Amino acid sequence: MQPTASTPPLPWLEPGEPFPAPAQAWGSSSAAPGLLAASGTLDADQLECAYRQGIFPWYSEGQPVLWWSPDPRMVLDPQAFRLHRSLLKTLRRECARPDTELVFDRDFAQVIRHCGQHIRPGQNGSWIVPDIVQAYTELHHRGLAHSAELWQGGQLVAGLYFVALGHAVFGESMFTTVRDGSKLALCLLVSVARQQGIRMIDCQQNTRHLASLGATEMPRERFLSHMHSAQQQAAVNWPSQPLYWDALLQDPQ
Repeated sequence: MQPTASTPPLPWLEPGEPFPAPAQAWGSSSAAPGLLAASGTLDADQLECAYRQGIFPWYSEGQPVLWWSPDPRMVLDPQAFRLHRSLLKTLRRECARPDTELVFDRDFAQVIRHCGQHIRPGQNGSWIVPDIVQAYTELHHRGLAHSAELWQGGQLVAGLYFVALGHAVFGESMFTTVRDGSKLALCLLVSVARQQGIRMIDCQQNTRHLASLGATEMPRERFLSHMHSAQQQAAVNWPSQPLYWDALLQDPQ
């Protein structure tokens, strides 16, 4: 991407070189608002460093690694999550099924692989390229990336993966092979976030779908301040056993 009169040149990061300050990301009048830097490689150390500064990668096969820090940032307050009546009905039905399980981290590798294979309308391909899979899988081995999963009859049918640094939670991608499956996986994440006192789940960029679930935009400076403080809190022990949560099942929304 070439800079215009309203955007500065895009920094190119060599291995081990620190990220620019997020405030240096391209602005709203640029060709790619929120774009901060580019690099030729991606590894788990660089990825962890990026998340600790509120920066994330997003690029396609054949492109350099593109690093982003948009302003504003789309975030979801777990307490503001909108459990619409139809989804609540589905949640109650699935929780009553003996062959349904909502769990964390049973098969992270399968979740991220499915997310990479799930091509959304209007996309030519997936941004979850092999280097992304490798780097996030290494973060999972470090205990910093996790998956929320929906299993039915012993089969993984939906899930999402996310990064968690203390109480700073960064949502990434989701997939489903059944109706509302990824939303049920999000319900699981929201439920535990409520229980653990997590105040914010990063959703990165604004979409109509996220807004319908209660996510809102937040100025980048405020987002970064919150995420920095949240990282100082103790890491969450994401439960490995099936969960049943009355609080969400009784959600009045």
